[in-house]
Amino acid sequence: MAEASRWHRGGASKHKLHYRKEVEITTTLQELLLYFIFLINLCILTFGMVNPHMYYLNKVMSSLFLDTSVPGEERTNFKSIRSITDFWKFMEGPLLEGLYWDSWYNNQQLYNLKNSSRIYYENILLGVPRVRQLKVRNNTCKVYSSFQSLMSECYGKYTSANEDLSNFGLQINTEWRYSTSNTNSPWHWGFLGVYRNGGYIFTLSKSKSETKNKFIDLRLNSWITRGTRVIFIDFSLYNANVNLFCIIRLVAEFPATGGILTSWQFYSVKLLRYVSYYDYFIASCEITFCIFLFVFTTQEVKKIKEFKSAYFKSIWNWLELLLLLLLESTEQYADFYFLACWHIYYNNIIAITIFFAWIKIFKFISFNKTMSQLSSTLSRCIKDIVGFAIMFFIIFFAYAQLGFLIFGSQVDDFSTFQNSIFAQFRIVLGDFNFAGIQQANPILGPIYFITFIFFVFFVLLNMFLAIINDTYSEVKADYSIGRRPDFELGKMIKQSYKNVLEKFRLKKARKDEDKKTKGSGDLAEQARREGFDENEIQKAEQMKKWKERLEKKYYSTEIQDDYQPVTQEEFRELFLYAVELEKELHYINLKLNQVMRKVSAL
Repeated sequence: MAEASRWHRGGASKHKLHYRKEVEITTTLQELLLYFIFLINLCILTFGMVNPHMYYLNKVMSSLFLDTSVPGEERTNFKSIRSITDFWKFMEGPLLEGLYWDSWYNNQQLYNLKNSSRIYYENILLGVPRVRQLKVRNNTCKVYSSFQSLMSECYGKYTSANEDLSNFGLQINTEWRYSTSNTNSPWHWGFLGVYRNGGYIFTLSKSKSETKNKFIDLRLNSWITRGTRVIFIDFSLYNANVNLFCIIRLVAEFPATGGILTSWQFYSVKLLRYVSYYDYFIASCEITFCIFLFVFTTQEVKKIKEFKSAYFKSIWNWLELLLLLLLESTEQYADFYFLACWHIYYNNIIAITIFFAWIKIFKFISFNKTMSQLSSTLSRCIKDIVGFAIMFFIIFFAYAQLGFLIFGSQVDDFSTFQNSIFAQFRIVLGDFNFAGIQQANPILGPIYFITFIFFVFFVLLNMFLAIINDTYSEVKADYSIGRRPDFELGKMIKQSYKNVLEKFRLKKARKDEDKKTKGSGDLAEQARREGFDENEIQKAEQMKKWKERLEKKYYSTEIQDDYQPVTQEEFRELFLYAVELEKELHYINLKLNQVMRKVSAL
């Protein structure tokens, strides 16, 4: 009775375990289906924000303002500006010609110039361009005493503490008077520093001739001085054909070493969002996205309340929180440049969000055996990889500092410590300038390059691959002997699919069973006709039924191939079956011996 009770409890617990698995299957499939709908909606939303015309608009505008040469000097354009003289030539030449389009190619008047300029006849210049300068004060650096007789003035690099806020020059208009910023635009991050808003500002006229006279007046009155550290040229365009704004910023930085460094920003953004029918479809996707965001936020809050500190032990929970945080920063403001910056920031957040949204699919990685092996490999070797990474980056940063100190003053790739780090990553990938390194230092250059390639490329990277390969071999070996995750979504989906098919084939299976019963009856009649006694026939039928039942239970192709524990009752049945098989084999052996003796007697 006690043993029967244990068997009964074992069967009940097994039934509960099976029920829990069925519930887990249903829940997981529902979660996966819901997440795929969310992912498709997010993809439509993100790709709907991107217009292929953005690239072409940026390309056209950059070609006009960056590549157009000064008349009579083919090699002088904005990219090649190196002196103040070149800068004024650009301002009075390519910039002026690029901003003001007042006639068709046959000199026919298109529209009233006082209305607005239309660059390339399709892009409306919004308002007027703005030019802004930032300066530093005199004596912001210290001249060595031996050279003070040669140079009494000293203008240091730009910082907010060194910035000049005083009026200068003619002191009559805004271009000669310092103006504080009235917008919340982000500071500009340039090659040589981070520049604040405000400065010495003037706006251009809608008249081309007036603007040219303004440039000449500023040049003759030395608007650019030794204290000048940066000049910004800002203007915005709108193309109604493709419903895109193009916000342009041209930057000329004046380092303390002399010369000019130029940079630029071209932002093509869609600020008027709902114009076409497709835009309204995107709006419906945005509403759906907000619903998903509310649902997911509610689910995560419930999980945090339920699991408390245990919630934060799962990497997938951290990923879900990161997705929710990334999706809640979308403020915009009225200034065009400020609008463009925050629109680009919003696009970047969406891009990162869609990246992590795709990564989250690995949460359901167990539906595929190969992908499950990959996940197990990475989780097992993470400690070894962390230890290896510490050793790798110690050597890597040591070489980066060596390269910066040896080649930093002569090779652009090693001009800063950050550049040295990225240059070494490029060396690992096969992109390097060995001639420049050798020219900078004929002795230490080749030594640095050869030793770096040997230790980092041939030794450390192969150690990293060895860690991955060994761990993958261990995981594969474990899978081959049945040590794999109990919860494999793929098998569960396959089993559910087979269960559905089984329901449709139920009637057919019953018919086949009737045929088998009828066939077994025919075999029994045939055995009686051939002279077998009734005990042997009944024993054979019992053995056949027992065999079919055990084969169906333990050798069916539908059983999962992972490890299944055997209960005490099942072991007893298998043992008795083995004993009966042994008896049958002994009986068959005796019959064969009798036949062989009769054959030998003949």
